[in-house]
Amino acid sequence: MIPSPSAAEEVRVMLCDDSATARSILARLLESEAGIRVVHRAADGRAAVAAVAAVKPDVVLLDLEMPVMDGMTALPLILKAAPQAAVIVASALTQRGAKAAIAALAAGAADYVPKPQGAAGGAADPAFRAELIAKVRGWARMKRQAGAPPPRPALPRAAPVAAKGRPSLVAIGCSTGGPQALAALVQRLPRLPVPVVVVQHMPAGFTTMLAEHLDRLGALRCAEALEGETLSAGRIHLAPGDRHLLVDATTGGFAARLTSDAPENFCRPAVDPMLRSAARAAGGKVLAVILTGMGHDGLEGCRAVAAAGGTVLAQDEASSVVWGMPGAVARAGLAALLAPPEALAERIAALTADRAVA
Repeated sequence: MIPSPSAAEEVRVMLCDDSATARSILARLLESEAGIRVVHRAADGRAAVAAVAAVKPDVVLLDLEMPVMDGMTALPLILKAAPQAAVIVASALTQRGAKAAIAALAAGAADYVPKPQGAAGGAADPAFRAELIAKVRGWARMKRQAGAPPPRPALPRAAPVAAKGRPSLVAIGCSTGGPQALAALVQRLPRLPVPVVVVQHMPAGFTTMLAEHLDRLGALRCAEALEGETLSAGRIHLAPGDRHLLVDATTGGFAARLTSDAPENFCRPAVDPMLRSAARAAGGKVLAVILTGMGHDGLEGCRAVAAAGGTVLAQDEASSVVWGMPGAVARAGLAALLAPPEALAERIAALTADRAVA
């Protein structure tokens, strides 16, 4: 569950979409949630830019395809006029839409949501509604806290770093807010001497664009995983949308296996099957990393990693858009470290070095 903010923490949202129907549907959806108020509706990017400074929204929900001024043109102007606002772009569930969404993230957007299919019917989908609300609330909180993290609940004592020696595989799982967390992590990682596998909850097509984006950020090469390919040191193998990514042991290494098995935790790809297979294939020499995301996908997989002798790291609450997945791991006492992505990158580099340190 995502807690409802108090009146003092009301989230102010600006909608920018050329469709009056879409604006009306989204406004009703958002305002059905306690603590969220739509304070302005704009029909194109130019109107949004003209109003945003005076409206002072916490979040701008920005369509990318509009007449007069499209979302990509408006994005930097909105960010300049209202630096306190988080911009969440809405893109079509197409290859073109995916490319535009990832380009918007690189240009400063906080996040994206795939536009619901079938107008009112798509917007009523519980999964779309949950994702939208989580991102609106999460990014509003992230912007407001501005380096002052909220008090954290007492957690079990951190798990120790595994004593099995250097991990032979790094396995990362994430969901809501994950693309930006992954970018922050990847651009600070050196070329690692072990392979990296990543599951990000994302539709088919979007993962292709995400892989290309991550490939440009740092020392690690990144691509969608291919069936049967060898997992190579210094490379990130990203689960394709709508396929589970599993890890198989091979002579002297690992290989990727893609399946269309049933979703787990309502997701495909899911983090749990990837981690369970990684723990088996690597004999416990796995470094699991859980980043921001709704729900608890990854919890059971991290239990398997820890039971096999591997190490688990997780993103901290202050830097997570939604502390569902990493929070579940933390509350279970499985995480050896809770930290923002930048610090997690440092620990990953240290633990995978030829002479790893705790």
